[in-house]
Amino acid sequence: MAAFRLGVLIDCFRLGVRAGVEKAAEMRFNGVQVCVTGGELAPENLPRSGRREFRRFVADRGLEISALCVELGGYADPARLDERIGRTCRMIDLGLDLGVAVHTSHIGRVPEEPDAPARHTLAEALRAIGSYAAERGCCLGCETGPEDTPAMRQFLASLGCEGVKVNFDPANLVMNGFDPVRGVRELAGLIVHTHAKDGIRRPDKTKAETPLGEGQVPWEAYLAALRDVGYAGYLTIEREAGDDPVADILKAKQFLESI
Repeated sequence: MAAFRLGVLIDCFRLGVRAGVEKAAEMRFNGVQVCVTGGELAPENLPRSGRREFRRFVADRGLEISALCVELGGYADPARLDERIGRTCRMIDLGLDLGVAVHTSHIGRVPEEPDAPARHTLAEALRAIGSYAAERGCCLGCETGPEDTPAMRQFLASLGCEGVKVNFDPANLVMNGFDPVRGVRELAGLIVHTHAKDGIRRPDKTKAETPLGEGQVPWEAYLAALRDVGYAGYLTIEREAGDDPVADILKAKQFLESI
């Protein structure tokens, strides 16, 4: 586990924002990721004074904010493009006030066809967001999963924008039939944040999230690959399924600490 910091996506506790932060501190995490697309932490609901107060609230508990989750459902719909670009930029501004430089999102599946209209729409959105972020010393971390990592790297390279990087989720790759260890090597230099999640892909191609360590992510080889490419940031635990998320998150933390 040397070189990594452990975080948790606090929505996964299902306790609310502040109780989730308290629980993360109790479990002795290094940091938390928070979702800011709605609720009390949305930009429109958190004035400057509230931003200062929340940043202090987290810091006073010995934590830092590893990243903001700015999930809006992707950027491939032309009818909603301007709205989603604008909202994402406002969440980047919120991140600046909270002392956060990394913002993560599922951007939507990247079409394979170079001339696909959705690919051009997606590229337009990410160039706008990435430029806005880069000018402010921030970045958008696109979450891995729907496409293989060479396709993602090729697409991100085509943007020519330093403000668009990768949030690496090994379980998403496993559940879609891809190799996360190879993926780390193929996305070397682009990974700015990771989610620690596990899952399985069955022979019939159905898939399911599992508790950490009980799925098909090869954790020792995966973490070794992250070290090899120079990644020393957060492993942020994400547990979206299960009936007892607090217990699952604690077990996940203990599992990572044991490797």
